[in-house]
Amino acid sequence: MHRSPQPQAPAATPSPVDPQQLASEMADVMAALFAVVERETDLVHAGRVADAMALEADKSALSRRYVNLVSALKANQPHLRAVAPDLLATLQRQHETFRAMLQVNLTVLATAHAVSEGVVRGVNTEVQRRNIPQTYTANGQRATPGPRHITPLAVSRSL
Repeated sequence: MHRSPQPQAPAATPSPVDPQQLASEMADVMAALFAVVERETDLVHAGRVADAMALEADKSALSRRYVNLVSALKANQPHLRAVAPDLLATLQRQHETFRAMLQVNLTVLATAHAVSEGVVRGVNTEVQRRNIPQTYTANGQRATPGPRHITPLAVSRSL
């Protein structure tokens, strides 16, 4: 039995969103994301990286909501500019403040990464120094060990 295709309804054009609702939702998401990122920054700054990593799920979920809201804002920008230009300007200012705070967070995370990388490199250098035989050439110079004497350092990324 062959069914004839059902007539498709014309694609609905997206109706303009309520500017107040969109702005309120955006402010709520930015505030929640700001709180999570600020907490993460404080934890990393205090050296509590494992605790900071526990915030990843919340941070990811809020980031997805934030990106979705930014997309909605972009799609409705002409409507918002016509209906609520002051609201759009307020959201723009909030976004700039949010970006500045994210820059601080990224700086703290980059510093923590650089410090931890320096620690790992220092440990690796010490391990290699202890594992490499101390030999000298015929003219009294320190011999460079071959690759068979270098022991790789394994690091577990889970804390």
